[in-house]
Amino acid sequence: MSEGPQAPRGTFDVLPRQAVARARVRAATAAVLQRAGYGEIETPIYEDTDLFARGVGESTDIVEKEMFTFEDQSGRSLTLRPEGTASVCRAYVEHGMHKLAQPVRLWYWGPYFRYEAPQAGRYRQFNQVGLEAIGSDSPLVDAEAIILLHELIAGLGVPGIELKLGSLASPQTRSAYREELAAYLQENEADLAPEVRSRIDANPLRAFDSKDDGTRRVMAAAPKLLDRLEGEDAEHFAEVRTLLDAAGVEYELDPSLVRGLDYYTRTVFAFTAANLGAQSEVGGGGRYDGLVEQLGGPAAAGVGWAAGIERILLALGDEGEEPRRDVFVAAAGDGQRHRALALAGELRRAGLSAEVDLAGRSLKGQMKQADRIGARHAVILEEDGGAQLKEMESGEQRDIDPAAVLADLTD
Repeated sequence: MSEGPQAPRGTFDVLPRQAVARARVRAATAAVLQRAGYGEIETPIYEDTDLFARGVGESTDIVEKEMFTFEDQSGRSLTLRPEGTASVCRAYVEHGMHKLAQPVRLWYWGPYFRYEAPQAGRYRQFNQVGLEAIGSDSPLVDAEAIILLHELIAGLGVPGIELKLGSLASPQTRSAYREELAAYLQENEADLAPEVRSRIDANPLRAFDSKDDGTRRVMAAAPKLLDRLEGEDAEHFAEVRTLLDAAGVEYELDPSLVRGLDYYTRTVFAFTAANLGAQSEVGGGGRYDGLVEQLGGPAAAGVGWAAGIERILLALGDEGEEPRRDVFVAAAGDGQRHRALALAGELRRAGLSAEVDLAGRSLKGQMKQADRIGARHAVILEEDGGAQLKEMESGEQRDIDPAAVLADLTD
């Protein structure tokens, strides 16, 4: 027997019971972010490739080897979005959002695409929720973004979460630090992984992300950017810390924390979950004060984060469950099936979830199906025009007026 078609490697199907768990995360996200004044935005799944090359950074892993890029019939280079911030900043510029009251608070949810080695919690097509606050350089924006992600993850019940906090300083400070770090890496080049050696000049900070043992030993003694913070950079970071302390959000300073995207400046952060192993990050982000201008817009500071839906559900151990129904409408004979369908429609319009048999089952089979789907009640329409209501959990069954089923169920 030949194998049937399967989903492409690195992708997955979301089955109905899993969709319930995802809907729960989405509802919690919307509640947290909308209460804080963030409006939902939706951007295209594909964009001009140049947007990500300019915005994400040509020396990043994402642009160098992880993007799904193709040409359309007109020869334009397009890319399935690998992350959300560049697209939102493009929309901010395109729609003149700098004319609105600042900062503009936005959130989004949807699929993203990166060519990575698939493993638990990491797929080539994955889903993220993201937040962007564009138009203010205040440390209050950094703190609020972090607090909201903490509220979302903690509120969902993700166990063992930890917040790692760092700073990448301003571009000027980071430029001087990059030269210092590059010189240090060149002195220890023989002990570095080949991939790290190849981009010492292009992106030396990425060495902190290496999993290679030799590189990690070298980086343990490397100069740290947090030790180089001065002036406004130091003041900004100190104020973010003060605000998080006041909000009761615990964190650990991580001088090795770098993000995989070139646009970050100053505050960076990551939330991890203890039970996720090597791929422990649930969500993270930071400040990106020069990105909007880099994409052709006005100078507009920004802060954002993204959290992986699959990572959150994996950390929760939540594989979902079949949705329960309020009512199953059963027909005692074929002559009652039209009544059953009509009653199910009436119950649905009233806001109840109702299911009716569509497979020609006997009454006994219908009651088994009512139990199988977790229906709270079963309405049995009898051959003589009467009806009975059965409480599925207790098994209690009683006569009811067929014309008053809705009133009886909503009492």
